[in-house]
Formats: sequence, C-alpha cells, structure tokens
Amino acid sequence: MSEREWDDKAEDTARSAQRTADDLGSHPVVTTLARVGFVVVGVLHALIALIALRVAWGSAGDEQADQSGALAAIAGQPFGVALLWVVVVGSAMLALWYLTELLAPGQEAVDRVKGLAKAGIYAAIAWSAGRFAAGGASKGSSEDQTQDVTQRLMGVPAGQWLVAGVGLAVVAVGGFYAYKGATAGFENDLEKDPGPFACWIGRVGYLAKGVALALVGVFFLVAAWQQEPDKAQGLDGALKSLKGQPYGPYLLTVVAGGLIAFALYCLIRARHARLE
Repeated sequence: MSEREWDDKAEDTARSAQRTADDLGSHPVVTTLARVGFVVVGVLHALIALIALRVAWGSAGDEQADQSGALAAIAGQPFGVALLWVVVVGSAMLALWYLTELLAPGQEAVDRVKGLAKAGIYAAIAWSAGRFAAGGASKGSSEDQTQDVTQRLMGVPAGQWLVAGVGLAVVAVGGFYAYKGATAGFENDLEKDPGPFACWIGRVGYLAKGVALALVGVFFLVAAWQQEPDKAQGLDGALKSLKGQPYGPYLLTVVAGGLIAFALYCLIRARHARLE
C-alpha cells in the first residue's frame, strides 16, 4: 500500500471516528442521562454546602465537607444504594459525553484538554459512587488519603516540585472558575439565556467554587514549600480551615452559600445545557 493510500485510509478512519462520536454524543439516551449528570453534580455540591454549614456552626460531627461526605450522606438515605447508582449512571454518561466532544471537528487543543479533564473528573465521581454503592468505600478520611498521596509524591525524585505543581494546577483551576464566574463565561455552555437569576447564581457559584479550589491548591503549595505532607488538605480540610480564622463561621457560611448557588446553577444547566 502506497503512502497516499495509507494517508487516505487514516483520514477515512478519522472521519468515521468523528461520525461515531457525533452520533453517540447526540443520542437522546446519552444527552438525557448527561443532563441527569448535571443534576447529580448539583445535588453533590448542595450536600457539601450543607455539611459545611454544619461545620461552621458546630453541628457536623465527623462529617466531611467534600465529595466523600456527600456520597456518604446519600448512602445513609432510604433507597441510598439506588440513589448512588443514579449518581454512577449520570456521572458516567456526562463523562462519556465530554469524551465524544474530544473528537468534534474544530475543537482547539485547549478545549480538548479541558474536555478530557472534565471527563476524568466525572468518571472519578462515578467510580467513587460505585464503590459506595457496592459497600467498598475507603475506611480512611479523605484528608488522610490526600496526605498519603502527598507523602508518596514527596518520596519520588523531585517530589517537592511535583506537589508544588499539583498545587499550582489546582490554584489555576480555581482561578479559571473564578474568572468564568466574573465574566459570566458559563453562559456559553447553555443553549439560550436562562434569565437574570440563573446568571446571578452562576456568577456567585463559580466564584465560590473557584475560591474553594484555590484554597485547596494553596495548602498543597504550603506542603511543598515546608516539605510537610500533613500540610496538604483536600476540600474538607480547606473549608474547615476557614472556621479557625477570624470571623471563621461567617466566612465558611459565605462560601457554603456560594456552593449552594453553584448547585442551583447546575440544576438550571441540566435543563439548558448545550448538549446537541
């Protein structure tokens, strides 16, 4: 086979893959369940916010204000296992939809990277929810797991720089969320203008999530700077750290309110998301 024939065959294969991805990404079952995925994301953020409010005012006990805590709260409800499987399916379909977008023509490299990252995040949520549903959730706290991973990274060559890189990446993601909120860039993800209320809560929600993520990144940077893995914190530790600051309960309440706004925006996005 000549080089020209190989090139033609490669182009045909690429076009076929794009058509398959387009058909899959626009399939009514996939788009409907992806919308369920946005509802799932909203519910998880609402639960995290409610736990954070209980942390702020001293009634949270040993609850974790993060994804694990939210999944544990769902698992503790009547029909909790069934609800967890809804989380699994919705998150998995949302991950699948983002993967199909990677093959869409005209996508810039940065958009493909963001899409791949989002697919990975939602796949991780599906995996975690599946473990909870199957009764195989980790016994350790999420903070213990965060610090264990940080310690492992510290133990490899240039580990301090790897941990710093993680911190910078998380801060950058937080900054992206804050920028998207400040500029209302999230409106590009919607089919049409959902109205001023959705725009307002979207701005507040994205800013709050950006602050929370940036705070997580700062803790990783501190851990790298001081070479102390125990300084690293996940979302739970980052939010709880606010309580120890001056006016801490009020600061944490403001952030929790912002996360509730983000949860409400996710519910609106489930209805108006641009998925076709």
